[in-house]
Amino acid sequence: MDSKVDKNDGLTLGAVLLLIVLPLVAGLAVAMFIPRPKIGVIFLDDAIFSGSARELNAQIIYAQNHPEIKAVVLVLNTPGGTVSDSESVYRELVHLRASKPVVTLVEGMAASGGYYLASATEFIIAKASSEVGNIGVIGVLPDQPTVIEQIYSTGPYKLWGQPRETFVRELEMLKQGFLQAVVLGRGKKLKIPPEIVLRGEIYSGGEALQLGLIDAFGSTSDAYDKAAQLAKIAHYRIENLRVPAGLAEKASSSLGFFQTHEGVNTAYPSQAGVYMLYIPPSSGGVP
Repeated sequence: MDSKVDKNDGLTLGAVLLLIVLPLVAGLAVAMFIPRPKIGVIFLDDAIFSGSARELNAQIIYAQNHPEIKAVVLVLNTPGGTVSDSESVYRELVHLRASKPVVTLVEGMAASGGYYLASATEFIIAKASSEVGNIGVIGVLPDQPTVIEQIYSTGPYKLWGQPRETFVRELEMLKQGFLQAVVLGRGKKLKIPPEIVLRGEIYSGGEALQLGLIDAFGSTSDAYDKAAQLAKIAHYRIENLRVPAGLAEKASSSLGFFQTHEGVNTAYPSQAGVYMLYIPPSSGGVP
């Protein structure tokens, strides 16, 4: 009689263990086929010209279209660039931010157009030594219309593009657009009035934090952790988005700067235009 009870008890215990173990095994098997969430990383270590803008946009669009990318960290070290290319990347970042968290990490510099991009993201992390700001727009005034005997043109501004007054109004409009992007992106965190924002100053990371231009000091891992927190994910993987987005492993170098006769790049753009670009004082006079 006792042995019969023992045998039934053994069967019952085995059945219970089976009921416990089978779901665990099944769960582990399913987990092996579920991809871990990823944080995509996009690096910009160059000025924002047509080539770098195309590469940035390709990576942003890749992140937008791939559901395993749950958040993006944008790593910046840039003096800015052309208005049109900065605007192109800014719009793609705004579109991405509507569906996924985007965090900026300022490695060395996020100046002018670089800060314009940062203002499109949800959270900005920098170092105390980072250079941030230089909000505004620059451009070379067109020449005054003059008569050149060897050249015939069908209008007074065919050679010069537009009157100087029109060009100045255009710069003013772009400046105000930049301001609105900063105000919209930073919201109540911004601690300085518009007239201070538009002075075009470049600030250290410490000053930028006090003024509300950035959110925190931190490292690369801090930026990843913040992106994961905003995306509400854990056990994530980090993925550089260049190669998955169909780009070469190494970023193409910018060709947008004026070169000396020795082939050395200066800090000045090589073509006339309108720029969100920081030009350091040590560069000397305009070539």
